[in-house]
Amino acid sequence: MGLFSQKGTFKKLTEHITNVIVGNPNIDENFYDELEESLIISDIGVETTEHIMERLREEVNARYITKTDDIKKTLESIIAELVDKGERNRFSRENPLVVLMIGINGGGKTTSIGKIAAMCKKEGRSVLLAAADTFRAAAAEQLEIWGQRTGVRVIRHQEGTDPSAVIYDGIQSAKANGIDVLICDTAGRLQNKGNLMKELEKMNRVIDKEYPEAARETLLVLDATTGKNAVSQAKEFSQITDITGIVLTKMDGTARGGISITVADEFDLPIKFIGVGEGIEDLKEFDPKEFAGGIFDE
Repeated sequence: MGLFSQKGTFKKLTEHITNVIVGNPNIDENFYDELEESLIISDIGVETTEHIMERLREEVNARYITKTDDIKKTLESIIAELVDKGERNRFSRENPLVVLMIGINGGGKTTSIGKIAAMCKKEGRSVLLAAADTFRAAAAEQLEIWGQRTGVRVIRHQEGTDPSAVIYDGIQSAKANGIDVLICDTAGRLQNKGNLMKELEKMNRVIDKEYPEAARETLLVLDATTGKNAVSQAKEFSQITDITGIVLTKMDGTARGGISITVADEFDLPIKFIGVGEGIEDLKEFDPKEFAGGIFDE
């Protein structure tokens, strides 16, 4: 049994699809209509659903599939292909590395930072955190708690100060101490999209100027339980800055699972991590084949 199915990640998605297959022993237009509806209900976007259905019809015709029992493996293959972005799915192992974590407040950004820090330390990489979300009350304190849990130092300034100044100090400290990975928290206020864009642009300019030799990751953290709202956030943040990967949080029960497929397909964004629980090691690197196979694990 795959990691994702063990954690209940695809319970809703699996239930919807299985119900359609059980209720329709033959492949006909009624089956296609119900399957299409089940995909949309499972938080897969309309555009991606149409893409999946078009591919499915092509496979059914090309391979002379006549029974719905044979549909599962075909769907699994189609979905695996949609979410597989090759090497782009892999989190950078280059050192030094600067990671900008972006996403709205409440989506699991700070928790994800702590978990990525723990993962990097487990791999033998040295880590430093920069608390550049200086506008949200207690943001730095929350990051400090994760720093203590993981044994990682946190660079922070007073609340309300320039976020880019924190990034600057983080870079100087990382360079002076030979740190492998600098992970930077950022503010996430989409209602002030113009200000957020300027902040991120300034942060990127500071990194470009002060640390041009560093590899870069800009990871967007999305709460999978918010479904189509998370898709909207992916669209908004994609317009604000270049994103190298997605971290999907809270994929451990109530999420339907379809958002992951939509984000990967409609925005061509690689998923790098999936949060499958509350524990410090419950952030797993994304495996497209395991992911797709987990949908239909019994």
